[in-house]
Amino acid sequence: MGIRSILAKPFAAYIAAETKKWSTNPHEYQQRLMQYLVREAAHTVFGKDHNFGSIRSYDDFKRNVPVRDYEELKPYIEKVTKGEPDVLWKGKPAYFAKTSGTTSGTKYIPLSKESVPYHINSARNALLSYVHETGKADFLDGNLIFLSGSPVLDEKAGIKTGRLSGIVNHHVPGYLRTNQKPSYNTNCIEDWELKLDTIIEETLHANMTLISGIPPWVQMYFDRIEAKTGKKIKDVFPNFSMFVYGGVNFEPYRAKLFESIGKKIDSIETYPASEGFIAYQDSQHEQGLLLLLNHGIFFEFIPTDEYFNENPTRLSIEQVELGKNYAVIINNNAGLWGYSIGDTVKFVSKNPYRILVTGRIKHFISAFGEHVIGEEVEKAMKFTMEKFPEAELIEFTVAPQVTPAEGLPHHEWFIEFTKAPADLQAFSLELDNQLRKLNVYYDDLITGSILKTLQVTSLKKNAFIDYMKSQGKLGGQNKVPRLSNDRKIADALGTFKS
Repeated sequence: MGIRSILAKPFAAYIAAETKKWSTNPHEYQQRLMQYLVREAAHTVFGKDHNFGSIRSYDDFKRNVPVRDYEELKPYIEKVTKGEPDVLWKGKPAYFAKTSGTTSGTKYIPLSKESVPYHINSARNALLSYVHETGKADFLDGNLIFLSGSPVLDEKAGIKTGRLSGIVNHHVPGYLRTNQKPSYNTNCIEDWELKLDTIIEETLHANMTLISGIPPWVQMYFDRIEAKTGKKIKDVFPNFSMFVYGGVNFEPYRAKLFESIGKKIDSIETYPASEGFIAYQDSQHEQGLLLLLNHGIFFEFIPTDEYFNENPTRLSIEQVELGKNYAVIINNNAGLWGYSIGDTVKFVSKNPYRILVTGRIKHFISAFGEHVIGEEVEKAMKFTMEKFPEAELIEFTVAPQVTPAEGLPHHEWFIEFTKAPADLQAFSLELDNQLRKLNVYYDDLITGSILKTLQVTSLKKNAFIDYMKSQGKLGGQNKVPRLSNDRKIADALGTFKS
């Protein structure tokens, strides 16, 4: 046992005790946090425009602070990106995290000196929660890798700017620097395929114990190692025992990923976003991710079926219900107010508050009124794959086909298989049946002959990688939306049919 694993255990016990304090008294901590955020920003441009000096309660807050997305908050953000101080939060941001927006182009999300530590410490605490619960800490003694974006930062109005994962790379604790992979120079390589090949050269003979990243890109890393060595990952990295992931639902990737590894290992799911570190898996035995209610974010929730209403219901944490889908609204210590991050979640526990990430509020199919969401298509795929164990999946996305060349409109599923099912027609029908069970409106449209059953379009090997490459979005934190209400992605993927 190494020094890191020895020291981690008492530190993990301390973090577990601190987590218990706020997670068993969440309402008080959230109320206190709301008051702190309002007080600290009262003298900012935004605070004056929205009467922060008169806010005493959550009802006051809702009356004065509307829900906005990035486009609606952009006039304030533009002032910040021009170098103006005290606009959304006191002073100037420590960083801008650059993200890709579908309608906004590049988005600049402010990170403050108060918010940055929560991004770092939350990832650390996810690992320490695991150490405390399981007693396993040996993985901290080996080499750790995070497949991330470049740490090279630009400047905008004198403020350092880059991808969140690149910014975080500058704040990795010193005690982990010595066993972090890849090297700084390798992380700076912009071309994802060259970067991946260089990472493999650096890690192939290292004692890799923890690997972290978005599942499809980790899978690409594993595939290239297997192609190079002819070995399963467990034989290349015999001490590899922890996989940390986030950004997408793991279920569609689980079977293929563990098949590549060659053994089952423990995993930790995290929910980081540029706007804040929202949740992490705190238990190997309980469902869901622990919502971080004492980490610089005052949360609000809007029922997804009301989200597009003129005056949707806004709920604090104490008002949410189990099993309902909500859009996440955040107010944070970097100056995002009433900010809709676009994600949807469902609560599976209230003691403590644990969530499942169910999709994106704007990623749905409702071309015919069915409003199929990400959670439903992922569950339909999961249940179908269980009935066709010979099939292996790499990636999929779904789009409506409103004007087919012949026949009724339908949903088209673009799927890249490692191993296709023995009977693709039976697979397609089962997939359709599973979706009908999950979405009554879709079932009604099929029953009423408004839609015909879904169509599966098989894609050739590396179709999604080639598509992402064609969009300039290969690697890092980029991912293909699980579903969309138009044909933009579908039409592009149509050129990669098998």
